[in-house]
Amino acid sequence: MQTLNYIINDIEPFDISAKVKDVQTVFNQLTYSHVPVKKEGHYIGCVSENDSYCFDNTKLLVDFQYALEPFHVLEDTNWLDILEAFALNNSNIMPVLGAENKYLGYYELGDIMSLFNNTPFLNEAGGIIVVEKDIQDYSFSEVCQIVESNGSRIFGIFISKIEKEIVQITLKIGHSALNSIVQTFRRYNYNVISHHEEDKFMEDLKDRSEYLDKYLNI
Repeated sequence: MQTLNYIINDIEPFDISAKVKDVQTVFNQLTYSHVPVKKEGHYIGCVSENDSYCFDNTKLLVDFQYALEPFHVLEDTNWLDILEAFALNNSNIMPVLGAENKYLGYYELGDIMSLFNNTPFLNEAGGIIVVEKDIQDYSFSEVCQIVESNGSRIFGIFISKIEKEIVQITLKIGHSALNSIVQTFRRYNYNVISHHEEDKFMEDLKDRSEYLDKYLNI
């Protein structure tokens, strides 16, 4: 996906010699978590809003250079890696550098998220299946084989959670053969944690449970 069209240049990076008071004033006017900082014309990092309000506003930004966060992406960085950079740095602004580390501008988190909204994972009609398995026993190739062997298509798959020795996998698939896919996952010892109306296995368990309750109450 093309991301360069989303580069914004409406904020000039602060020079490292800027007054902390001026930085705080800009944060009062913006909703950004960070603003970029340059030294001798080159980007050197971002100052966070939280840090800026902790600084002595009678001093200069250079006095707090140690607090700058040097995160950034390059102009050819993949959009998924850009999203990861946002998440890792807990920021809603991401500086973009070009050749020779030239500052090109920045991305806004909302703009990059909109690219994800346009992927088949979100805008194609289909069903969501969430399964869990021991981290040593699962494989993406097996997960894909289970879905495709039942005649359905995969629109997206990712690891949505890892806790202790259990990995959680979320899939977006076509609507066809949903119940068969769920049952196949169980045969391969995956724990299906999402709920599906077509899940006849769970319906049977419910019916049997209700029958047992009636029998025990006789």
